[in-house]
Amino acid sequence: MPDRFALIHNSRSRRNLKADRQYLATAQEMLGPMFYAPATSEALQETIEDLARQQVECLVVDGGDGTVGKVLSVLYASSYPNHSLPMIAVLPSGNTNLIAADVGFGLRGVEALRRLQERARSKRLLSDVKQRQPLVISWPGQDRAAELGFFGGLGAFTRAIEIAHQPAILKNYAHDAAVLATFALTARQLLTPRLRQGWLNGTPVELGLEENMPEMQACFLFLCTGLQCLPHGIWPFWKSEGEADRGISYLDVEARPERLTKAIWNLVRGRAPAWMQNSPFYRSGSSERIRLCTEQSFVLDGEVLDTGPGQCLDITAGPIVSFLQA
Repeated sequence: MPDRFALIHNSRSRRNLKADRQYLATAQEMLGPMFYAPATSEALQETIEDLARQQVECLVVDGGDGTVGKVLSVLYASSYPNHSLPMIAVLPSGNTNLIAADVGFGLRGVEALRRLQERARSKRLLSDVKQRQPLVISWPGQDRAAELGFFGGLGAFTRAIEIAHQPAILKNYAHDAAVLATFALTARQLLTPRLRQGWLNGTPVELGLEENMPEMQACFLFLCTGLQCLPHGIWPFWKSEGEADRGISYLDVEARPERLTKAIWNLVRGRAPAWMQNSPFYRSGSSERIRLCTEQSFVLDGEVLDTGPGQCLDITAGPIVSFLQA
């Protein structure tokens, strides 16, 4: 129904754990049967199927990147047609909120729900949207459901995420401080001669773009995203002049890259100077399909996805999803 919305609330998201009980009570009172707080994957699947039967065309996701990805993954396999998925309003409440930085609703809590109700009453609920294509991660030849998300990678990225997931960081730091602590620990390892070589030597990866056969390389860093901007002006991607947007932006950095410190300094400021674009160590562009064969885990929106020895994963540009803006 175009004049109403359902709220999918993740009570375990970091900011929701600290939310006052009044917000939860108010949300339940405002939305009644359209308030959902599924606690398990099975409950989320039942919730989505219930909403599909009711033909609800707008879902408000109160959580972080992981919650948004789980909702999109269930939607992708649900009774909702992939060519006509419900619109999504993202209320950032998680440990990581990269998705909300690009396509978030811009408000959260009771204020966001009231704004959405006002728009529903005036028949403007589904106006003002941004459209994006999530990454669809699948494992060919495996009986494993696809995972959807918006920012993924491996190599040094997986190593950094594994540092971020250490209990000493998760238990003692809030998200912003945890990011800084992770960056500091990663930088320290890169600057320590004994550890630096392990990072710079990279990870064995077979990588293929579009329909090309994967080729073996030692990869220092691989990143990909379906978003169009990241927080703080960071944008480590670029395209050749005239190159079409195929849905996935990617960065591929080979092992032992030249001028790494200068490259990082430019990429965190959203710049790709000519020397980097012309370097054989740094490659970036847009693709509709990427195949990776590696024993290292792939990280999607902060979640570590095991691949397994001798296995490959495919990254494809997913169905178009519309995100509501405040």
